[in-house]
Amino acid sequence: MANSSFPFWSAAHRAEILENPLQTYLLGIIISICGNVLISISLNIQKYAHVRQSQRGSKPYYTSVMWWSGVVLMGVGELGNFAAYGFAPASLVAPLGCVSVIASAIISVVFLKETVRASDIVGGTLAITGTYILVTFAPHTTTHITAHLVQYYSISWHFLLYLFIEVILFCILLYVYKRKNVKHIVIVMLLVALLASLTVISVKAVSGMIGESIKGQLQLIYPIFYVMFVIMVASCAFQIKFLNQAMKMFDATEVVPINFVFFTASAIVAGIVFYQEFEGLALLNIFMFLFGCLLSFLGVFLIARNRPKIKQQDRNIISLDKIPGRVHAGKVQPDAKTSTYGSLAAKLMCSRAGQTDDS
Repeated sequence: MANSSFPFWSAAHRAEILENPLQTYLLGIIISICGNVLISISLNIQKYAHVRQSQRGSKPYYTSVMWWSGVVLMGVGELGNFAAYGFAPASLVAPLGCVSVIASAIISVVFLKETVRASDIVGGTLAITGTYILVTFAPHTTTHITAHLVQYYSISWHFLLYLFIEVILFCILLYVYKRKNVKHIVIVMLLVALLASLTVISVKAVSGMIGESIKGQLQLIYPIFYVMFVIMVASCAFQIKFLNQAMKMFDATEVVPINFVFFTASAIVAGIVFYQEFEGLALLNIFMFLFGCLLSFLGVFLIARNRPKIKQQDRNIISLDKIPGRVHAGKVQPDAKTSTYGSLAAKLMCSRAGQTDDS
């Protein structure tokens, strides 16, 4: 029965690809870029609201109208990214996330008066060049995502094999992270990336089926829609959990570029395995697409690296010989080899990471 139905699914798949116009593809790109720009604007608005509230020292940041406007803008931007998956290939929408990093760097320089560094200029140039190459050589077709097509993709042998490998790898990493207490940034980011793979698959499925329902072909009556919706919500929730843990343990200059690289790679692999987005794509296009990804990765790394940091010891430690009437009588700081060395600094860094998450 399954063998006899395969030609039908294959023919239907090709028909859906051929019917998809180039305008739909370009619309997905524009929506994704606009969504990422809105996200970068929202992050900088929230950051400015935090700075202003801390200077005034009066009310909490969540009482600020400006902060809430940033939250609303972020919601609109994420909604745009969600919609983009319904129009453009997942392997293209995910790398376009570098637009948010580029726009954020520009906004922080223009409005927040941050210093322009040579690495920002070089990184921005590389990221823009990589984005142009991505858009030019990425798959220029996408399927009409229907419930039947998602069901067909879900039981394909290559996806089931991919899912099996991903689950095994996730369990091993989670065991090392939780049981063995190995708190390495690569392990945490790999956990996020494996979850992101499921997020991309489910987001594109849900977005595509909602789009088809709006066009008049109701897809919400099929159980696969709700299965994908649950997977989308659950994977997003656990992604946020592990990302917050990473922000508490490591600096944002490490988390941002590594997360972008891992997330983009997992999204591309998910698009290739589940939605077969590279099927029929020329070898030159594949090579140039991967080259564009590499340029974007390098650009984001250069923009995010060595951002200005607040040195906690400079702000929180007061030398005794600077206090009138006090005599310096010995070492104030504990020895670096003692078990208590740096414990206060660690707590301060956690607190700063939590504030960074909010902003």
